[in-house]
Amino acid sequence: MGVKFIHVSIVYFVIGVILGMAMSMNGDHTLTGVHAHVNLLGWVSGALAGAVYWLFPQAGGSAMAKIHFWAYNIALPVMMIGLTLLLLGHGQYEPAVAAGGSVVVLSVILFAVNVLVNVRSAGSASVQKGKEKSS
Repeated sequence: MGVKFIHVSIVYFVIGVILGMAMSMNGDHTLTGVHAHVNLLGWVSGALAGAVYWLFPQAGGSAMAKIHFWAYNIALPVMMIGLTLLLLGHGQYEPAVAAGGSVVVLSVILFAVNVLVNVRSAGSASVQKGKEKSS
């Protein structure tokens, strides 16, 4: 899942940079919140989750990682599209922001649980391997 998260985060990075450039060029910063969330949740958080999953394959290969990836990457666009429409004056899309945001939060909590359960220090991993060999 690490590489998949990194690949998707690059897409968010491009979207965030293009949105920032467009806002700068036209002088309309209405979508600053979308720009910030795409860059922080999409690019930075996605890339960091990918790096964690790549560095710790036990966490990256878990069912929790797969659920985290899909829930996060389905909910974040829902949240961002809803926020875009909301900021452009379409108040009826506020539930999309709430629903997408809630699923993003739940997927981040799942990521945290996955890391706490599956990420161990190199020392504890080698100690565990030594215990298995001596058994």
